[in-house]
Amino acid sequence: MIDVIIIGGGPIGIACALECKKRNWNYLIIEKGALTNSLFNYPKNMTFFSTSEKLEIDDIPFISNNPKPSRDEALEYYRRVATSNQININLFETAEILKKTNDFFLVETNKSTYNTKKIVLATGFYDIPNLLYVPGENLPKVTHYYKEAHPYSMQEIAVVGASNSSVDAALEIYRKGGNVTMIIRGEQIGKRVKYWVRPDVINRIEEGSIKAYFNSEITEITETEITFKSPDGIKTISNNFVIALTGYKPNFDLLNQLGITLSMDDKKLPQYNPETMESNVKGVYLAGVICGGMETHKWFIENSRIHAKRIAEHIENALV
Repeated sequence: MIDVIIIGGGPIGIACALECKKRNWNYLIIEKGALTNSLFNYPKNMTFFSTSEKLEIDDIPFISNNPKPSRDEALEYYRRVATSNQININLFETAEILKKTNDFFLVETNKSTYNTKKIVLATGFYDIPNLLYVPGENLPKVTHYYKEAHPYSMQEIAVVGASNSSVDAALEIYRKGGNVTMIIRGEQIGKRVKYWVRPDVINRIEEGSIKAYFNSEITEITETEITFKSPDGIKTISNNFVIALTGYKPNFDLLNQLGITLSMDDKKLPQYNPETMESNVKGVYLAGVICGGMETHKWFIENSRIHAKRIAEHIENALV
């Protein structure tokens, strides 16, 4: 019997593991991909909004060469935290079935089956993209993730969205020689875009280096073109690749399996006690971004690091 199983090996999952380790609990992290899999899948040149000290976990110093740390610096930091503390983690193992059985929980993965007294869901939100639901979205030329600009040089590129990831992709591809068109559902570049980047993309749009269609939505994708609805009517333009960075959502299936109550509106907020992070299902805790349901911008490393301590302190009083 395992005391605590943590689903998700990102920064918050690692923070939860460190709290378990301090208390000499028998714990296990189950992570479907690589260590800090979401960070690994971020664009190669991504820079965090937060400064390095706000990304630290368990008061372990994060030294960065720049005021805003890069993706690679973050990967190095969390990797060293995990390895130097010898955290107990199973990588590339996917939790498939979670259910409560009498006074414990059953966790079935693609590799094994475990019994545990407590479950911590720290699965983040980066694994399931919000789809466009348009004809042609399944074509090989369409992706919901962006890694680097080089493959898109000298190509006709449509970037869908106006968030940080969309803006970063549009600017990088433009500067690597891609012909970029942004298709944006709203009326402006997102207000939460990094303050040092937002003026840059607005200037590129105004000077015509990057084309942008606001209040617009793609309606069809073909091998050589995209069609979209704009305030000026239906338009069709040449296209080689579509990068649809329209956001992501948590794995609600795991929450539903355990019986965690979600709000009935579009936000799908899971029910939990903010003092203890315990959900409406006794013994199941939420940590990190998953607490925000579809409001994935509400929680991030900086403001959810405290979840690990709250969870551990509550479990400490409950474990026998």
